[in-house]
Amino acid sequence: MTSESAPLIEIQNLHFAYGHHHVLKGINLSVHRGQLVAFLGVSGCGKSTLLHLMTGQEKPSKGSVHIDGQNVHELDNEGLYALRRKMGMMFQVSGLFTDLSVYDNLAFPLREHTDLPERMIRDLVLMKLHAVGLRGAHGLMPAELSGGMERRVALARATVLDPMLIMYDEPFAGLDPISLNVIANKIRNLNEALGVTSIVVTYDVSESLKVVDYVYFIDGGVVVAEGPAKEMLESRDPFVHQFIHAEEDGPVAFHMRAHSFAKELGLRR
Repeated sequence: MTSESAPLIEIQNLHFAYGHHHVLKGINLSVHRGQLVAFLGVSGCGKSTLLHLMTGQEKPSKGSVHIDGQNVHELDNEGLYALRRKMGMMFQVSGLFTDLSVYDNLAFPLREHTDLPERMIRDLVLMKLHAVGLRGAHGLMPAELSGGMERRVALARATVLDPMLIMYDEPFAGLDPISLNVIANKIRNLNEALGVTSIVVTYDVSESLKVVDYVYFIDGGVVVAEGPAKEMLESRDPFVHQFIHAEEDGPVAFHMRAHSFAKELGLRR
């Protein structure tokens, strides 16, 4: 991790809304090369939306996203696709092509974006599958995989082009404790072995804080707390404390703001 160097990712005063629903209200953060960073927050706080903005799938209403020195939303189509080829994404639901085998799921981006001969593609696919313990599953179809195996294949595909940046959208959701621990450790090990920069978007506190270097807590459309993972465990910030310890009472309310329930039911006091 080289925190003294210029950030690989720099987000300044980022705003975004779906219609009249304002999701991001001035996000400021930076990610340095080699870091493994987590974006934590409750469901619906805008974590996945932030990834969509970083990859150019959405455009902000205000603010900027710079990646590797380039303003993502000022790039033309050619420039945006060139930047995306330097990124790997592990989607929230794995996103494997259901009609392609495990092998062909990994071979697809290599065939699409490189001129490598098929023999070299084969070697690379098997190497990436071996790194996640699934070389023996290369002939299986996605429907034949368990949930944990599917996530590991998605993880291998995210690394197959040796990107500079890998993003993981809810990588731990729906996994049993063993699979969850395996995926978390693979993310940490691959980040170190490949020398990449990684972002984990999740609401799973216990696993993410074990493996990441730095954490941003997002709430109400802004960054409400940030710091090294170890320091966050001891934080006295009300939001961080409530989130980490899963407490019912605190800054995060269970009920979304609404009119009086009695009034909406037509009841009189």
